[in-house]
Amino acid sequence: MLNWLSRLSDPFVDAPVVRPPTGLFGFYRHFIAPVRGLLVALVVVSMIASLSELALFVFLGKIVDLTTNSTSPSTFFQDHGWLLAAMAFVVLIVRPVSVLLSRGLTTVAFVPSLTALVRWRSYRYVLRQSLSFFQNDFAGRIAQKVMQSGPALRESVVNVVEGVWTLVIYLVGTIILFAGLDAWLILPVVIWAIGYAATIVRLVPPVQARSQAAAEANSGLSGRIVDSYTNIQAVKLFAHAEREDAFAKEGFVLQVDAFRKLAASILMMMASLNVINSLLIFAVSGLALWLWSIGEISVGSIAMASALVIRLNQMSGWILRTITSLFENVGTLQNAIETISRPHTIVDKPDAQPLVVTKGEIRFENIRFHYGREDGGIIDDLSLTVAPGERVGLVGRSGAGKSTLVNLLLRLYDLEGGRILIDGQDISGVTQESLRSRIGMVTQDTALLHRSVRDNIRYGRPDASEEDIRAAADRAQAGDFVPELRDFRGRTGFDAFVGERGVKLSGGQRQRVAIARLLLKDAPILILDEATSALDSEVEAAIQEQLYSLMDGRTVIAIAHRLSTIAVLDRLVVMDDGQIVESGTHKELLERGGLYASLWKRQSGGFLGTDAGAGFGQAAAE
Repeated sequence: MLNWLSRLSDPFVDAPVVRPPTGLFGFYRHFIAPVRGLLVALVVVSMIASLSELALFVFLGKIVDLTTNSTSPSTFFQDHGWLLAAMAFVVLIVRPVSVLLSRGLTTVAFVPSLTALVRWRSYRYVLRQSLSFFQNDFAGRIAQKVMQSGPALRESVVNVVEGVWTLVIYLVGTIILFAGLDAWLILPVVIWAIGYAATIVRLVPPVQARSQAAAEANSGLSGRIVDSYTNIQAVKLFAHAEREDAFAKEGFVLQVDAFRKLAASILMMMASLNVINSLLIFAVSGLALWLWSIGEISVGSIAMASALVIRLNQMSGWILRTITSLFENVGTLQNAIETISRPHTIVDKPDAQPLVVTKGEIRFENIRFHYGREDGGIIDDLSLTVAPGERVGLVGRSGAGKSTLVNLLLRLYDLEGGRILIDGQDISGVTQESLRSRIGMVTQDTALLHRSVRDNIRYGRPDASEEDIRAAADRAQAGDFVPELRDFRGRTGFDAFVGERGVKLSGGQRQRVAIARLLLKDAPILILDEATSALDSEVEAAIQEQLYSLMDGRTVIAIAHRLSTIAVLDRLVVMDDGQIVESGTHKELLERGGLYASLWKRQSGGFLGTDAGAGFGQAAAE
């Protein structure tokens, strides 16, 4: 049975990545639709379980009347065997089976599937957000909202089915049964239902608002903690453990305050409903006794009516907790929706085609971009053509716009004016996946995945063989340290995990793994952003030889502050304040005596030497 239940729904069935609705009910419909059949089955089975319990109260009243009025106890079983058989069928078969099936559908089929479905599809959508989306928020806070969304939506749906739906069945069933006894018994139940609903309507909105605030405080706290742990090296280098304590404590205080306010609202609602529930028991029991005293109902009717309202009272406490949980989860979900359902800012056009690189020509035509600022642009009306197979170095002071230009080429941001073309194809009209798959890049701030060395290198080409991976590692000069690696679980060499963002490796080791990944990717366009800045001179010279070999026949854009490493490229483009101020070979730019010559002069006797033949030039000379 368990295997059958577990196969009723597959949360990972192939589906397009689409934006979840921003409205609460639309969000529910969006994620419930794939499990709609399962939900209907759960509703039906829950109804049968509730009706079977109501039947027990009917049997109770009948048995009390029959035993009270029986003149021959010795023949009771023979005279009323049909009633006892029906009761046994409900008690021993219908109710246990329906309750078991209801719990099985809930815990084995519905709950795991819906939780995974919401998390999986939310994760996939958020993963495709723009770079700025992740730069403007805590990664931990985003992850917390994605992880909370599944349980919050699941629990709220289960609360409605198991709580609200059960209460509705009980309430309607009670009214019908009371109508069969005496219409007057309906009055206190109806008044109770109205009072109960009015109290919920009046007191739930504050609970919902405070629940949303508590969820936000919880996500914020998670973001603060993850931020401190992620940057643990900086915390220790600056001896700021106590400062981080204070930073985290502020989040804890906000969280505790938010949850105390939520608890106060819940307590007020519970107190109000307890008074209403007590009045229901008193009113129905008193009215039933009065009706019995005037001969309108039997003793069995008193027993059934009293038992029903006591059960309603017990249920109301459970229902209160269920409704409280429901609105807590709704508040959590509303808080998550704001992040999860945010529209993508960089999207493929409906008719976007895969990029086809035949030659590798890159053209920037009158491009403009200023990160949304209104006080002037980072890049204004810039034009640049990189010929097929040309190796171009971007030079300039920090903040000149070099990395921004590269990010625009990768379409990590969308242009605000102009266009960028690769082999005549506007990058805004091709798919992002194809664009980035045709460009290989290594940056100075290399971040690796918390996976094995093998997996990190294979990231460049997922179908690469073990031989290809090891060859790329050797070419990137990583073969000398990888065999010596061992992680805390005892995995060694290429199987060793590198830690979050590669923290278990040195800067130079991380960069060598990243370069191995680039070599394996073998893209027709290369971007090198301080690609060897973290390496010592000996390793750098060896790797640059491999990179120079890789550049052959490819279009290359290289960024470096150490001018000696790019001085022998085909052309150097000097940028300043988002504009191209000079362009030419190393020799031509020195002769002009402009900004490049000034920067070169400052580095005379510099980081790797003053000879223009250093770095890539040495590889070229060989």
